[in-house]
Amino acid sequence: MEISDLIHELLAKLGENPEREGLRDTPARVERSWRFLLSGYQQNPEEIVRKAIFNEDCNHMIIVRDIEVYSLCEHHLLPFFGRCHIGYIPRGRVFGVSKLARLVDCFSRRLQLQERLTQQIAGTIKQSIEAEGVGVVIEAQHLCMMMRGVEKQNSRMVTSAMLGSFHNSPATRDEFLQLISRPSA
Repeated sequence: MEISDLIHELLAKLGENPEREGLRDTPARVERSWRFLLSGYQQNPEEIVRKAIFNEDCNHMIIVRDIEVYSLCEHHLLPFFGRCHIGYIPRGRVFGVSKLARLVDCFSRRLQLQERLTQQIAGTIKQSIEAEGVGVVIEAQHLCMMMRGVEKQNSRMVTSAMLGSFHNSPATRDEFLQLISRPSA
């Protein structure tokens, strides 16, 4: 059975007429949408970053902030969205900057928990270049809290993963947190 057939059946079970004009093409559109939203399962995160690791005599903090995140909560299949901030201290190898955004997309285009997503991004970065330290912070709004349940419109969830020197050194962690909290220019 195709996904579009399941969506057709779901619409009918919910009391809708999937044959009416406005819904006739909806099952196929939903299938295409879900295939895109969950395309991270067909991507290998290590392969994404491996193509853009460069040798560079660099051992200072590198930060990419405000990377947009769009994902689906695995508990309710509803979106959560926000910003991801990444910092790392390399040991002679750095990433092409766009690959960090692609890594975020790879993991966020799976059914997720924000906590797991944060850890997956940080772990992959640390392992891929054997970074001295990695910090990842995600701030997101969850539609499962906004549209249903407690219906809290202004809540945001913040998760962090601090590995290596970002975990062990309060000064390194503080520098990272200060730099990502500065207003955008």
